[in-house]
This record gives sequence, structure tokens and C-alpha cells, in this order.
Amino acid sequence: MSKTVFITGAGSGLGKGTAIGLAKQGHRVIASVEILSQITSLKEAASLEGVELEIIKLDINNKRDQELIREYDYDIFVANAAIGEGGPIAEIPVDRVRNIFETNVFSTLENAQIAAKKFVEKKAGKIVFLSSIAGAVSIPYLGPYVASKHAVEAIAKNMKAELEEFNVQVATINPGPYETGFNDRMFEEKQKWYDEDKNFTPSESMAGTGEMLENQYHPQEMIDKMVEVIAADHHAFRTAYPQDAEDMIKEAEAQNWEAKI
Repeated sequence: MSKTVFITGAGSGLGKGTAIGLAKQGHRVIASVEILSQITSLKEAASLEGVELEIIKLDINNKRDQELIREYDYDIFVANAAIGEGGPIAEIPVDRVRNIFETNVFSTLENAQIAAKKFVEKKAGKIVFLSSIAGAVSIPYLGPYVASKHAVEAIAKNMKAELEEFNVQVATINPGPYETGFNDRMFEEKQKWYDEDKNFTPSESMAGTGEMLENQYHPQEMIDKMVEVIAADHHAFRTAYPQDAEDMIKEAEAQNWEAKI
């Protein structure tokens, strides 16, 4: 059955591919993008795939833009928009961490609360939080992003428990590392403040994490999985993908009980 899906952060990466993928499956998609220039590029990409999207400009941090979430009617709300930054958590300027939390946690929660109220009123609906493998495991030198996604996981778990009595579903999708450009930009962000001559963390210590960029997956398989899960009537609360990501999460959670200091 065709559904109406509202997805944030559809201007690029997995969000863009998922918006188009859902439309190809026959669903009505309200695709929000952060900046006006992304409207044209997304419209062109959708046209090339032979589908139409209802594209709107929505900066999830902008209170006026957030009102659009209240105005539309939809069956599923996908909180996909996010930003990222890496660097040693013991040294990164806290204002940069605060900025990440403003988008990934506080604004994401504000958006989801609007959708939740609409769904509670009609006793139906689903909220999907785009988390990450970083929402369930620790990844050294990606602490700011990891912390924000751990917060998203906690929000999703609590919201799931609290909204069940209203017949509102809540779930997370936790992608592994996919080659969309997001991870590359996240690693580059630290160069705006990190100075090897001033910071105590050696650049060599961070080099290993950067190797992740050389082993990223092709995004289409994740897009296909997101389309499948978002549109499904019932599925697991957490969808970690690919299988390597799920295995890594389960192993890390088990190791937490054995870790010593």
C-alpha cells in the first residue's frame, strides 16, 4: 500500500537516494532539503529516475522551517538530516560539539516531537531516526559525532516505549560506513581547529581511523535497505546494515562488559 513519507536531509547522500527510491516504489515523498540550491539538483535527479518528489526547503534548525513538519500530512517521518565532525574528544573545542548536538540531537528531537504529536492525534504513524553504527559503538577520534548518535539512540528507545500506547512506532536505522562523501567531510572538519604543534594528540594516532575511508561500502545497498525498512509495516527496532555493522555492534556491546581500566 502506498504511503506518504516525510524525510529530512534529502538533498544529498543516503537521504537523497532513499527519497528517490521510495518514490520509485510508488510512495508519495515529501523530501526536505537544507538549502534552496538543493531543490533544483534533487528535482533533476528525480526526473532522471522518472519519479516526482514534493521538495521543500527545510533547515531543521530553523524554527520557521520546522512549522512545515506540522503543516503536512504523512504516515512516516524520517529524521535523516545530520552533520558530523571528528577529532580527539579531549581536545576539540566544546562549541563545535555543541553545534553538532544542536543539529543531530536537539533539532532532531524538536522535529520528531512535532511528528509525534501529529501521530498521537491520529493514533497511527512511524518515526524513523537515522542513527549510525556510531550510535552503538565507540569510534576513536569521532567522539563528537559518536556522542550525538548515542543520544539519538537513547531518544529513540525512550520514545518507542512512551508512544507504544498511542499506536505510534519508533525505530532506528544504523548504517555502516558508506561512500556518500559525508564521512570524508567529517574527517576533514578537524583541520579547521587541530594544530599538531599546539594539540597534544599526535596526528599519527588519528591516522588509523582515517583508514575507514578506504573501506567504505557502495551506498546503493544501504539505500535499498532503507527503502525496504521505512516502507515496511513491521520490522526490527534497530536495523544495522550491512551485516558487518550489526556484528560489530553486538561484539562491541559484549566487550563493554569485559573492559577494564
